[in-house]
Amino acid sequence: MQGKKTYQEKLFNDFRLSDRVLESNFYRRLKTVLNFDYLYFQTKDYYGNSGQKSIDPAVFFKLCLVGYLENIISDRKLMDHCSMRLDILYFLGYNIDEELPWHSTISRTRQLFPESIFEEVFTKVLSLCIDKGMVIGHTQAIDSAPVKANASMDSLELKVPEEELEDHLRKIRHISAIDKEAPIRKVKNNKAPKEQQRISASKKELQGITSRNKKWAKDQDQRPGAGNKGSKYTSNKTHYSPTDPDARISVKPGKAKKLNYLSQLTVDTAHHVITDIKAYHADCKDNQQLQDIVKRVKKRLWKQGLHWDNCVADRGYSSGENYAFLESQNLKSFIPPHGTYKGGPDNFIYKEKEDHYLCPQGKVIPFTKEFLDYRTKTRKKEYRASKHICVDCPLKRQCLGKSAQEKKFSVTYYREEYQRNNTRVNSSQGRYMKAKRQSTVEPVFGTLKEFMGMYKINTIGLAQANKCMHLSAIAYNLKKYLKFTRDTVQSQAGVLLSCILSLKSFLRLQISRLEHSSIIKIL
Repeated sequence: MQGKKTYQEKLFNDFRLSDRVLESNFYRRLKTVLNFDYLYFQTKDYYGNSGQKSIDPAVFFKLCLVGYLENIISDRKLMDHCSMRLDILYFLGYNIDEELPWHSTISRTRQLFPESIFEEVFTKVLSLCIDKGMVIGHTQAIDSAPVKANASMDSLELKVPEEELEDHLRKIRHISAIDKEAPIRKVKNNKAPKEQQRISASKKELQGITSRNKKWAKDQDQRPGAGNKGSKYTSNKTHYSPTDPDARISVKPGKAKKLNYLSQLTVDTAHHVITDIKAYHADCKDNQQLQDIVKRVKKRLWKQGLHWDNCVADRGYSSGENYAFLESQNLKSFIPPHGTYKGGPDNFIYKEKEDHYLCPQGKVIPFTKEFLDYRTKTRKKEYRASKHICVDCPLKRQCLGKSAQEKKFSVTYYREEYQRNNTRVNSSQGRYMKAKRQSTVEPVFGTLKEFMGMYKINTIGLAQANKCMHLSAIAYNLKKYLKFTRDTVQSQAGVLLSCILSLKSFLRLQISRLEHSSIIKIL
């Protein structure tokens, strides 16, 4: 007999949400392991003693995590999505007849809490992963990636010096025919400070920008099928975003220019758990951020009783200062040198004890002075031969060229640190570390950007971007935490080895604490 279902809405229902959510459901399992009770104490000072009750801080963080777990960055879409999911309602602690918070409440609460609260939640989740044995700590891989900011390139404003704007435009900016036809979009409120609206570039840098503007205009006018009437050359030296002053213009090869933030990510190589993440300005180089990253990660691992030995990164983090800093922190660097690095001229032999070079003819090129390179802002050493040494040399024309009278060259001040790092990078362990980095941190970044809501920052400002990145990393670690299982059973020898390594790390930690306390007493 054929059945036919007729729907008639009941006036009263006997319904329990917990009965409809399976025991194996992701959000039900997450609810059992996630405890946000400490947030009530952490956030108490940010509320008054009277007035309407705010959103529950635990519910706020759960809602944010759901957004990144479901790859939803819009607060309005997030509320619509949560209202249709029984398992999410159960995770939040809401019944089906309870109204969820208004979407604007999420953005206001996100602005209310400081970055330290989000970092505290990240550290608590990392502690869960450490307690489960997912983090070893001895090898950390570092990488960066640009993340799109919540600002348009069409709203860029031109930086101006102290003199009149029109006078400045005549001297600096070259407007092509395409630029003249392009519409100019103005923002209602300029959020950038006065310092950012003024040009900080030197005269030489502005001359280079002027020539690039002319070349850019010519190429755009003559390229086949030129139809982008708003195309123009832009630079952080000459332009800024009035809607999001912390966003910076950046570009990757093969991609269009965008206003971005730079996300610096640190991943433990054992089970791909994120141990640190932070937002930086996109116009900064990676090697400028490494020391700040290392200090933060080492402190966090040290508090968890973990010892960090190996720092793995790509050549963007390479610099002599960073190699020396990592050695001072008792860390082994596996960072390939930048392509411009040379230990000295070709066929010249360095004598470490005497600190001089021998040219192919056996003549001594002595050390003369140490100086700071104004272009790269790095310390260098200059080696210079006397004029009479090179005057009768048969290789003079080949070695010195047409005008030079004596051999002179500069080498990085951190030559020894470079050599030690290069030895490690070119060893079998270095090749293993390179493969480990490529299979660890890069897939994590891909997952965050494609599936965990970090393809765009939906807030404005560096501090707000940092909060979004922490939330995305928390969601990623929680997903790894619930999926993690030990597939292999350790033998007794393996258990003994693990105990020895743990004891070794514990002893190192206690020794460092004793040394730290003794230094404080001396001071």
